[in-house]
Amino acid sequence: MCLEDKLIMSGVKNNVGRGINIALINGKTGELLKTAFYDMWAGDVEPFIKFLKEIEDGSIIMMASFDDPATKLNDEARKLITDLGSSAVGNLGFRDNWIFLGGKGIKTKSPFEQHIKNSAATNKYEGWPEVLEMEGCVPQRQD
Repeated sequence: MCLEDKLIMSGVKNNVGRGINIALINGKTGELLKTAFYDMWAGDVEPFIKFLKEIEDGSIIMMASFDDPATKLNDEARKLITDLGSSAVGNLGFRDNWIFLGGKGIKTKSPFEQHIKNSAATNKYEGWPEVLEMEGCVPQRQD
């Protein structure tokens, strides 16, 4: 993941992992507040839910799947992500590719989201869907 042309999460930085990778950003200043990843295959969803509940109003959140984003993702976690503006998290399944940018306190669905289902019939790579990429400008929060 990049923010303002700066790499903030990558294998090179050794701060990504299997599941859902997250960057939390201050919506007013654009400052990176935290990066984290939550293993949705072998991990526990409760720390992820705790993290989602503690996001402050006005924060921007970037999420990207790696390997499996959905096996441990329960209804509560999906609802919390939907509240951040996601319209695809409800359909997220095993080894789907998904990228999302939303915000705490958003009143509409985010236009910054892409989702490709894992399907043997349509996967571009053996056992894996096509890679997703997204660019865009997010307006600064104004109070």
